[in-house]
Amino acid sequence: MSLQSSTSNKRKIINDPVHGFITIPDDLIYDLIQHPYFQRLRRIKQLGLSHLVYPGANHTRFHHALGAMHLMTKALSVLSKKGVAITDEEKQAATIAILLHDIGHGPFSHTLEHSLLKSVDHEEMSILFMQRLNEQYEGKLKMAIDIFTNQYTKVFLHDLVSSQLDMDRLDYLQRDSFFTGVSEGVVGSDRIIAMLNVVDGKLVIEEKGIYSIENFISARRIMYWQVYMHKTVVSSEYMLIKILTRAKELFKQGTELFASPFLKTFLEKNVRIEDFRNDENLLAQFALIDDNDLISAIKTWQLSEDKVLSTLCNAIVSRKLFKTEISKRAFSEKQINDKVKNIVDNGNLSEAEAAYFYQTEKLVNSAYDENFKQILILSRDGKISDLAKASDNLNISALSTPVEKFCFCYMRFDKN
Repeated sequence: MSLQSSTSNKRKIINDPVHGFITIPDDLIYDLIQHPYFQRLRRIKQLGLSHLVYPGANHTRFHHALGAMHLMTKALSVLSKKGVAITDEEKQAATIAILLHDIGHGPFSHTLEHSLLKSVDHEEMSILFMQRLNEQYEGKLKMAIDIFTNQYTKVFLHDLVSSQLDMDRLDYLQRDSFFTGVSEGVVGSDRIIAMLNVVDGKLVIEEKGIYSIENFISARRIMYWQVYMHKTVVSSEYMLIKILTRAKELFKQGTELFASPFLKTFLEKNVRIEDFRNDENLLAQFALIDDNDLISAIKTWQLSEDKVLSTLCNAIVSRKLFKTEISKRAFSEKQINDKVKNIVDNGNLSEAEAAYFYQTEKLVNSAYDENFKQILILSRDGKISDLAKASDNLNISALSTPVEKFCFCYMRFDKN
């Protein structure tokens, strides 16, 4: 399939609330933005159900992808001015790679990666979408795919797309901070980008930008605890997973439930990544699913004859969410069994049904990982060292140690 570009003006300017004016760099990128695969991201919230805690958090993956694209164009411009050899073709490819990095997300972003699909993450789906687009655009996305999958010779281009200091993180921290109102997440992306450089093929930050990086790491840690792992956000996400798990179980039993034809396909089957590779129509069906399909289903399932499904759906719609307890230690078997007994007794449920009304999990927040794609600091004398060693801020070393917390989410039923 070949897509013909229209002759209309494609050098559009978009007014973004976070970065100001964003310019679409070229015609191919404009065509990709206009493609139905990408336009679908308008209908997928960036932060899933976080709006149940932060009412302003209704921004979308579409917003974020455009913002990350904008930061990539700025970063490539800075590096070129510093003498880093980057061809126009490489600039376009890196920009496409970051633009499409989230194109594989399903409804409500990360929440349903392992419930709607069978152990398929959004990055694998993004690659499938890129490959399909590459076929449609007659091979013009090959370099972008190589950069995204870290197969291209200039590794620093991949690091701008995916690393501990990539354009993805720089945008989502600022954007999520803006829309949630959590001001602690604000980072100085302009300053950080201005300090970027490449030495021996490695992406580095010039030493005078180290304090901006320290702020970036601290902001990321705060945003994880205050937004991404906020206990109420966590509880709502588990409820959504439980709803999909129950719906799939009912479909498996032959129960008829309302769902859009596209969503129904994935409720009826356990779809794996190999299925997408073997059936090109399956990816097209996935591309038609967004938050609206799930919202419509949940609103309708409130009236289901199945008590488990109707109770969970009504609770999400009415914002009667699981209570969540957080502890530094794992919850004991007795603590869990006592809560399960209460759910069984007060909810008039069997033990099998009660399993849909609680969840225990370990939450891990690692603000900086010294062992994964380190943030490298370029000192004034030309030496390169890891951020944790270069920083005079002892907190950076502390932030490189993962922090673990244990959560116990459960439904509270009124006593009969």
